[in-house]
Amino acid sequence: MAEKLNAVKGMNDILPPESARWEWLEATVRDLMGRFAYRNVRTPILEHTALFVRGIGEVTDIVEKEMYSFHDRSDKYGDNDHLTLRPENTAGLVRAVIEHNMLYDGGKRLWYIGPMFRREKPQRGRFRQFHQIGAEALGFSGPDVDAELILLANALWKRIGLTDVRLELNSLGQPAERAQHRAQLIAHFEQHADKLDEDGKRRLHSNPLRILDTKNPAMKDVVESAPKLIDFLGAESLAHFEGLKAILDANGVAYTINPRLVRGLDYYNLSVFEFVTDRLGSQGTVCAGGRYDDLIAQIGGKPAPAVGWAMGVERVLDLMKEQGTDIPLPVPDVYAVVPDASAMPIVLRTLQHLRDAGVRVQMHAATVDGLGSFKSQFKRADNSGATYALIFGADELARGEVTLKSLRDGSGAQIARPLAEVATWAATLQSPAPNT
Repeated sequence: MAEKLNAVKGMNDILPPESARWEWLEATVRDLMGRFAYRNVRTPILEHTALFVRGIGEVTDIVEKEMYSFHDRSDKYGDNDHLTLRPENTAGLVRAVIEHNMLYDGGKRLWYIGPMFRREKPQRGRFRQFHQIGAEALGFSGPDVDAELILLANALWKRIGLTDVRLELNSLGQPAERAQHRAQLIAHFEQHADKLDEDGKRRLHSNPLRILDTKNPAMKDVVESAPKLIDFLGAESLAHFEGLKAILDANGVAYTINPRLVRGLDYYNLSVFEFVTDRLGSQGTVCAGGRYDDLIAQIGGKPAPAVGWAMGVERVLDLMKEQGTDIPLPVPDVYAVVPDASAMPIVLRTLQHLRDAGVRVQMHAATVDGLGSFKSQFKRADNSGATYALIFGADELARGEVTLKSLRDGSGAQIARPLAEVATWAATLQSPAPNT
């Protein structure tokens, strides 16, 4: 007997009925993105490693520790590419925008969905293959589009019934302002070097801003007393931040200012934000993003402003479970009960007419033990969740009819329907799609 093979640790199968929850969320997102006029983009899972080193930053945890990177097979000339499974999708999306000159006729609103990969310890809310949905607006410089993206995420929470999320905002200003703050930050942490953990000491001169994002409670006091970036912002950066807050206030979107919110990637500037929850333990960030006006030039394109966010699909679905959010699962409208295999030609012809009319149909099919008894078929019909059983009995077929039996209203009512007039009664069997 061959050895049993399992999935790679931290890379999970998504099976029914759980997959129906994913489909429902994806359909909801797709509809909402359309209402905000964001258009779908699909980029490769594999990119050149240099894209992420340049775009994300060489001294980030992602690049230093978490990326799945490898040399591709050599071609006939002995050349091979260094490739990486994408750990996030903003850099890849920006690469695509540059490569295909998408901003030649003005700004673009784009969104994506798909798997990302990071090699880290699998735990609740954190996997080696995980899935993100993201929205990005490129070519727009004002706080109005920052606000639009936040309103888009906020509308999604309302649509899917999430209530236990809160919005945190901060501004990272511009590079020159961050440089002044960085110098003061290093000086502050150097004075309290004995309070820093190993990670903090490692970041002190390479990426001190990330120390502010520490989850180590022993460093809380030294972080709370650190210089705040907002105190170093100039008039333009402050005006951008005030413009964002004014739009959110006008739309009744609650938020808190979190001066320690810095985000983990090097390409952010000005507005940064996170939607967070306390329901998922340490993995409390549900959706995060901000403005990244320098990234397009950093990757090799003509300078242009940009802003976006990404949300973790697994975390959102996990949070919906925590809150007890009910997601409608897809069930057939009709389950076809077939007592005799000889009836299959007419059964399948009838079911195809029903499907063509938009009715969701499940047919009882034979196993190695045959079709099974009439009673066992009805049990399966009931377990399927179908509203009706459609019975193709020998007597009914001899009369040119099929029997329709109600399974959900408790009446068990049976009605004869003529096979020659399927189109006229098919519409009465149809129920709304589960994601409408």
